[in-house]
Amino acid sequence: MSKAMEPDLQTPLGRASGPTESGKQWSHPSDHWLRGFVLDNRASLGTLAVFIVMMAIFMIANPTVFTTWYLYSSVLTTLPVALFVVVPLVFVVTCGEIDLSFPATMGFASWAFAIVVQAGYDPFLGIAAALLTGTLLGFLVGSLVVYGGLSSLIATLGMNFLLRGLIQIINEGKSTALTSLADSSAYAIFSGQLWGIPVQIFWAIAFVVFSALLYNRHRFGAQVKVVGDNPDSAKQMGIDVQRVRVKVFVFTGIGAAIAGTFSVMINFTWWPTAGDGYLLPVLASVFVGGTPTWGGIGTVVGGAIGAVTVSFIQTGVVAAGLSGFYVQFFNGLIIILSLLGHKWNQARYR
Repeated sequence: MSKAMEPDLQTPLGRASGPTESGKQWSHPSDHWLRGFVLDNRASLGTLAVFIVMMAIFMIANPTVFTTWYLYSSVLTTLPVALFVVVPLVFVVTCGEIDLSFPATMGFASWAFAIVVQAGYDPFLGIAAALLTGTLLGFLVGSLVVYGGLSSLIATLGMNFLLRGLIQIINEGKSTALTSLADSSAYAIFSGQLWGIPVQIFWAIAFVVFSALLYNRHRFGAQVKVVGDNPDSAKQMGIDVQRVRVKVFVFTGIGAAIAGTFSVMINFTWWPTAGDGYLLPVLASVFVGGTPTWGGIGTVVGGAIGAVTVSFIQTGVVAAGLSGFYVQFFNGLIIILSLLGHKWNQARYR
């Protein structure tokens, strides 16, 4: 057989290795950039579609409310608090774990911030104290799960109760007012207004972009996916599985600390229950966003869109003229519909 007649074993079946008779390079329809983009981001795009449909229904129900900036400004004020926790949890779930201790970590880290500010120190020092507290608590939780060999579900739930109990015991349910924050440069930088838009949403967007790059373009993100998909294979590849698992809990602790600090800056008050109301909405945002529970795959951008979707549910239901009793119903409906959509949309489903 001549060289020209030998088959090209390196070219997939059905694809040409060179120009066609017309002289143009042949390409498979799936190689088109738009189709590739849709396939690579189908979970995020599916979540975005759910959000658009939901907002369209709300706008039809009450166009007056949903065409005013005040509604969106109020949502953008509190949305960043959820985003700072949702995004790190995508890493945790992708790694095959779960963290239910983040609400208490929010409360504990923001308590450290409040103590420093109340003592008369610069709020920037309080932010550093909150970040250090969140990092240490994240490391503690991760060590219990990884090195202690405990179930992440049970261990983090126990830590949530333990830390919250410590807060309540020491403070006896008393809050801390921090009115001096309004005149500080830290408040102007992190929680002020820019062109009528809450500044914290810009910080949250920057955090989402950074985390998306870390998840999709950095070695750490690749390691998280491999560990979540197959820990044994990750070990054979030379990845320190235990260290990666601890790191995702540390990252969640840092995100919870940032979220707790922003919540205090928004309200000028620290409450012993800070973070308590975020457990279910944040978890719902992660799963609505398209990160499945089995590990190995996930989407940071989808999680962020999920957080936006969940944040608008309560506001939209009330603004549409329904009573607050419908909020939980629509929360459950959106979650179930999103999960069904992701099940049909995912390339792999266990």
